[in-house]
Parts: sequence; C-alpha cells; structure tokens
Amino acid sequence: MPGADKRRVATILWIVLAVVVWNVVFDRVIVNAGRAYVRAAYAAGREGERYERIEDWMRPARSRAFWWATSSAVAILFGGIVAVRRAARDK
Repeated sequence: MPGADKRRVATILWIVLAVVVWNVVFDRVIVNAGRAYVRAAYAAGREGERYERIEDWMRPARSRAFWWATSSAVAILFGGIVAVRRAARDK
C-alpha cells in the first residue's frame, strides 16, 4: 500500500473515531440529564411539590450535549490529523 493510501486510510479512521465519540458523548450527556430529571420528578412527586417538566431539564441538556460532543470530536480530529501528518513527515 503506497504512503498516500496509508495516510488516507488513517485520516478516514480518525474521522470515523471522531464521529463515534461525538455520538457517544452526546448520548451520555442526554442519558445523564434524563436520569437527573427522573430523580427530580420522583422527589417532587413524593414530597408533593410542583410537577417537574421534562422540557425544562432537557432543553439545556441538548445544548450542553451538543457542545461537549462537538468539542470532544474536534479535539480527536485535530489530534488525529496532526498525528497522521507527523507520521508522514517522519518517514
């Protein structure tokens, strides 16, 4: 496999990793927010307090999940591209 093909495959794999990490981080933040909502709603119901609305919890969670996931994916993508370029240069 020529050097350019190896660099292309390595770059594609870093992109795939960044996409997978984006999805995992986004999902994790959303799941944690959902669990926090369930705990708060249960506590409110148990104590007879005002009903908790899920939208009040999930709207900020969506934004937080997007930014955490995006920053994680960008960091991985940047690191991967730098690593591929350095590896190609060192040959």
